[in-house]
Amino acid sequence: MSSVNLTPELARIAASAVASGRYRDVGEVLDAALRLLQRQEEARAAFVASLDEAEAESERDGFCTTDEVDAELRGIIEEERRAKAAS
Repeated sequence: MSSVNLTPELARIAASAVASGRYRDVGEVLDAALRLLQRQEEARAAFVASLDEAEAESERDGFCTTDEVDAELRGIIEEERRAKAAS
């Protein structure tokens, strides 16, 4: 493993994790931290991809304003109310 310089605060956090018995050594703490970072970066990339897909969809299919969505939802709710009242 390469040599890593931690800030005093991060060194205390790593030492505390080792002292608690959860990790064998600081290297294991760093491995866990980097795996967590990798998962976070993958989640971020997936989120950005979903935003790109949504943008492409809106450019392709158009988009609705909040007023249009509100009117559509109110119409659906009103239809449900009428259906319940009729039954």
